[in-house]
Amino acid sequence: VEMRGEERDVLRDLHPTSWQAFANTSTLHGLRFIFPYGRAGARRLLWAVALLACLGLLALESAERLAYFLSYPHVTSVDAIVSSSLVFPAVTICNLNAYRFSHLTRNDLYHAGELLALLDVHLAIPQPHLAEPDVLAVLQEKTNFTAYKPKVFSMKEFIDRVGHDLNEMMLSCKYQGQECSHSDFKTVSFFKCHLCSNKIKTNKYLFTRWQEFFLLLILISRVW
Repeated sequence: VEMRGEERDVLRDLHPTSWQAFANTSTLHGLRFIFPYGRAGARRLLWAVALLACLGLLALESAERLAYFLSYPHVTSVDAIVSSSLVFPAVTICNLNAYRFSHLTRNDLYHAGELLALLDVHLAIPQPHLAEPDVLAVLQEKTNFTAYKPKVFSMKEFIDRVGHDLNEMMLSCKYQGQECSHSDFKTVSFFKCHLCSNKIKTNKYLFTRWQEFFLLLILISRVW
C-alpha cells in the first residue's frame, strides 16, 4: 500500500527521531526551529545560519578573552603628591666590620675567639695558610695560651672597647652647610651603630627646599 506525502509527514511527526526529540526539548534558543517536526523549509535554513553565526561570535569572543587573561594584564596606579616640607630621615651608620682586630686582647680571643671565627673550639687557628702573614703573626702571638690564666670577660665592655667609634671614622660632617660632629649621633645598637640624634634635627626637622635636605658625611673605613 502506497502512502501519500502528507501521510508520511504525519507518521514522521508521530514518530520523531531521537535528535528531533532532543532539539525540541532543549533550552538552547533556536535549536528546535532547526530540527522541527515535519518538512524542513527556508525558515530552518535561516535559523541554522543565525545559530551558527552566534556560536561563531561566542567562540571568537571567548578566545579573545582567554588570550587576554593568559597575558596576565596588570594596572599600576601612581599618585604623585607634592609636599612643601620633608621630614628628616633617620640616618644610621654601621661598620660591617664590627670589631677592630688591633684592639683584641689575649683574654678576648680566649673567650670570644670562636665567636669571631678566628679560633676553633680547641682555641687553635683554623686554616692558618689562608691568613695574611702579618695578621697570622699577630694572631699566633695573642693565641699563645700556654700557662695563661683567663680573666673575667664582659661582652658589653668588649664591644665598647673593640667596636668602632664614630669619632675615629668620621672625617667630615656637614648639615645644611654647617659643621656637625660625632657628638650629633648616638649609639643605638649592640654592635655600635650610630643614629643621627635630635641635636642635628633641632629647629631643622622640616625643610622646604631641596638644598636643605642634604647631610654630607665623609667616613673612613676602618678594619684594624
